[in-house]
Amino acid sequence: MKTQLALDRLTIEDAIRLARKTEKYIDLIEVGTSLIKEFGMTSISRLKEAFPDKEIVGDIKTIDNAIYEFDLCFNAGSDIATVMGVSPLPTIEACLNSAAKHGKLAMIDLLNTSPTQRDALLKYKDAIFCDHISKDEQEMSGKKKSIDRVNYDPSLKWAVAGGITVDSIKRMIEPRPHILIVGSAITNAEQPEKVAEAFRKIIG
Repeated sequence: MKTQLALDRLTIEDAIRLARKTEKYIDLIEVGTSLIKEFGMTSISRLKEAFPDKEIVGDIKTIDNAIYEFDLCFNAGSDIATVMGVSPLPTIEACLNSAAKHGKLAMIDLLNTSPTQRDALLKYKDAIFCDHISKDEQEMSGKKKSIDRVNYDPSLKWAVAGGITVDSIKRMIEPRPHILIVGSAITNAEQPEKVAEAFRKIIG
């Protein structure tokens, strides 16, 4: 498994500082949706400049206007960009085409998709699929939620996001996903590098 550090609700400078503290223990750096909305494509460019050897994920959550948004993201330095699985299939396909044109990857976020929508999406073998519990669902449900069990086709690439902690990884059953997307467990820690190291020790 790889660890993807999700950076949200920060300034660009704070995001770089936090990623710098944890970089030896993480594989991918996610420029979160809030960073992109507040600072635009500059946030992606700055993180790629700071960490040229890391895979940068632009979490733009495209749902329409696919080619324009994905081209923007890849031209700014993203290696992976995200599209919402609830998008129309032509949007999904346009994102995959943009990714192929740039030699990059698309991650399909399955947040709020129905079983029928998921089944329709799984034919896109070149995508990364993200099983996702939303931030609002985590914070407003009154219950601490995380993904402990992932049911997926192991022939595809999978990521999980939402409330991931060191303890929830220990509870995950096999087969585990390819990418763990970790945000607040690291970014809100007093010593984020120590928590990132703990994740690394567990996933190997």
